[in-house]
Amino acid sequence: MIYIRTDMNKIIATGHVMRCLAIANAARSCGEETTFILADEQAAQLLEERGYSSIILHTVWNDMESELPVLVQVIRENNISRLLVDSYQVTNYYLKSLCKLVKLIYLDDLNAFHYPVHALICYANYWKKFRYEEQYSDTELYLGTKYVPLRQAFSDCPKKKISMQIEKILIMSGGTDPYGVMDKLLVRLNRRQYKRIDVICGRYNGAYNSLCAKYAEESNIQIHRSVTDIDRYMKEADLAISAGGTTLYELCACGTPAISFSFADNQLDNVRQFEEDNLIDYAGDARHEDVVFHIKRYIERYEADLELRKDRSVQMKKMVDGKGAIRIAKVLIE
Repeated sequence: MIYIRTDMNKIIATGHVMRCLAIANAARSCGEETTFILADEQAAQLLEERGYSSIILHTVWNDMESELPVLVQVIRENNISRLLVDSYQVTNYYLKSLCKLVKLIYLDDLNAFHYPVHALICYANYWKKFRYEEQYSDTELYLGTKYVPLRQAFSDCPKKKISMQIEKILIMSGGTDPYGVMDKLLVRLNRRQYKRIDVICGRYNGAYNSLCAKYAEESNIQIHRSVTDIDRYMKEADLAISAGGTTLYELCACGTPAISFSFADNQLDNVRQFEEDNLIDYAGDARHEDVVFHIKRYIERYEADLELRKDRSVQMKKMVDGKGAIRIAKVLIE
């Protein structure tokens, strides 16, 4: 049995849980089941829908040190020997305490401090800037985009067929859209120009109902919520617009040309590195900039340059093969 400690809520959205679910699914394909350990019940229903059990600590999600007495008891009662932790709320004391009880694996993309763990995973495209190998001489390191934990649907995606014209656009912002980028973009797009515009609202996007009502009369616009087959929309789209995060790696696996934007600090390294690598253009930070203006400019660039879209698609797929979840699962199992 694999045990994973993570959380989701309106503040941190669904990213941590979704990438851990990809790992759990990969482990299941290897014959190993997973139990999730959560601070509260907010992720429990989603996990149950996906066929996974969870242990609720009934603690405060952003004060992880206070949960240690309860978590230690859970570890002892369940004879947990190894634990994957995926949370930005960890502290040095928290990790050091757990290291005394279990083999501790931490999933990182911030390098917030020196993590006292047995194994460290960082799949972020900007992992080299952290110089892990210089800092962690006695820690198992699993580094690079070969460890991006994506669902099985993203492994071995066929070569992307690039259409002569951009007819299908996909718009996403992750679990939330706090600055209303999706609606602002729809308002300023020439919507009739496209055969189809799919808008994917995350679980915590409060604008879903208003978007459905606002664009109900436009048959080429489809508003969706928390879809379970987002890979289908990515594979069908000629161009995607997305906030930073794991979604950008999914688009790479599909080979779908994309434009990114950000609205949180933990997205910045991600989107900037994709831009620096000439893979995904970055339209800016929605907290400070008119990202819709820049998104429209990039759309025009892609519409005018078929060869650019073809080249980006090829380079994106070279970066992400979609098999990272199974690689991480094998680390946890073996």
